Amino acid sequence: MEVDVAVVGSGAAGLSAALSAAVRGADVVILEKSGLLGGTSAMSGGGTWIPCNRIAREAGIEDSPDDAMRYLRAASPEGWSATDEPLWQSFVDHASEMIDFLEAHSALRFQPVDEPDPMAEREGGKPGGRQLTPSLLNRRVAGPYARLIRRSTVPQSLTYNEVKKYRVYEQPVYAAVAVGARWLYRMAVGEIACGQALVAGLLGACRAQGCRIVTNARVEALLQDPDTGRVDGLRYGSPDNPTTVRVRQGVVLATGGFEWDRAMLACHFSGPVDRLGSPNTNTGDGQKLAAEAGASMERMDQANVYATLPTRYEGAVHGMPAMFHASPHCIAVDRNGHRFVSEYDYNIGEALDRRDPATGEPLHLPAWLIGDRRFLNHSMLFRFKARLEPGFLVRARTLAELAAMIDVPPDALARTVERFNGFVAEGHDEDFQRGESVWERYMSGHDGGAGNPALGAIEKPPFVACRFNRSILGTKGGARTNAAGQVVRPDGTVIGGLYCAGNAMANPFGTRAVGSGTTIGPCLTWGYICGLNITRENIRPDADAGAGNP
Repeated sequence: MEVDVAVVGSGAAGLSAALSAAVRGADVVILEKSGLLGGTSAMSGGGTWIPCNRIAREAGIEDSPDDAMRYLRAASPEGWSATDEPLWQSFVDHASEMIDFLEAHSALRFQPVDEPDPMAEREGGKPGGRQLTPSLLNRRVAGPYARLIRRSTVPQSLTYNEVKKYRVYEQPVYAAVAVGARWLYRMAVGEIACGQALVAGLLGACRAQGCRIVTNARVEALLQDPDTGRVDGLRYGSPDNPTTVRVRQGVVLATGGFEWDRAMLACHFSGPVDRLGSPNTNTGDGQKLAAEAGASMERMDQANVYATLPTRYEGAVHGMPAMFHASPHCIAVDRNGHRFVSEYDYNIGEALDRRDPATGEPLHLPAWLIGDRRFLNHSMLFRFKARLEPGFLVRARTLAELAAMIDVPPDALARTVERFNGFVAEGHDEDFQRGESVWERYMSGHDGGAGNPALGAIEKPPFVACRFNRSILGTKGGARTNAAGQVVRPDGTVIGGLYCAGNAMANPFGTRAVGSGTTIGPCLTWGYICGLNITRENIRPDADAGAGNP
């Protein structure tokens, strides 16, 4: 096979890259390792963080590239600006353009989500407008690929906004009554939302542009010019029956994370990991290919760390994303029985993953959620899912008995609970200001009146402990790229013909989420950037006029 562009992976980053290149005249093949399409993106809630987007602007919400950059500088980990600011700027410059491009060249339509930035108080932060989500779409837009879209562990017949409005996870019975008929109708006619709608729309658009899609095509090697090191092809398939693809313009690696490679995960994430929430095909293929090609491998200790409930997926226990920890009558404690974070913090995963600078070992793990019977009654779904994993939930008549069962110092746990209950009585969490930020007021349903609905005492037995270590929805480390998506070597020089996007790259946002949707939004944008730049030197004279560029 000979093509202009080969894209490895069929998630949001890969499909966005393929569409971006194909619209500009490239002959594109998409190679997917699995027999299913969409990767982690198809399993996601579809939240898409896009600053300065047109949809928010049309709704009267003010934003600007300067505000977005100020926020990224203020919200990102200390020191990251020195290396990642050029990539932040490229993301901000292209993100809104990318959304307009997708709406111009696919059946996808995006709707706003009324959620604030998780750190809206910081410079450049916004109380809303930056998160988008795909609108409902019929899976038939993907044509013959519709039946190959990977299913999710979360409901995909309701939009992100409907899931929030009807509190599907917290009140499944109420939600079933409120939207059950709607859900059944959509199931019958093939209407989908969230990550599956995103993938269906991208697949349909890629198909319309003539992209070839090959499943069960694991890429085994990149081919490089022996004199220049430029990537000019790849080989996929079994060693006994390989297929060689010659590539005229370049290769985009968009294979997702490496979390299902146990050795790689243990190397970069030592300590307890409860569950993984991505496809088990995410074994670091892109990272390994890039390293073999001479790429600088960075941010390998970064990931989308989230809370999950155990669920069944493809015959095994899997992680289903759920913010069950944002509940009034519970606290998170470390192995010493001490709180270490606000339980309503959007970036609680970063706190769970915090490392000892000297040893690299987790500081707070193993960790537990401690609550009383009101926490246990918070969600029927929570209690049902807990039965799938022995040891996930522990119950006891007293806090002392509970502490002994989970190997936490009983005196320390008693003091921690007593201190928290005192904060509840005062209406102010002195240690972590739980429920007081813009994000946490939103999460707790604070209506602006008196009181703090995020705070609830832990005092009514039985007391419960829920195992609360890291769950990983996708690692975020890989090949270092420049602002054009080109993969670079340790000395900063470009590996010709090699691009990388999504969770396969050294992600410039890392573990700390600057917005709800800072995985999908950047994945789509970096795919778009790669497709744009990989074709720039070889574009047809008439192609750019139809590409939907501002």
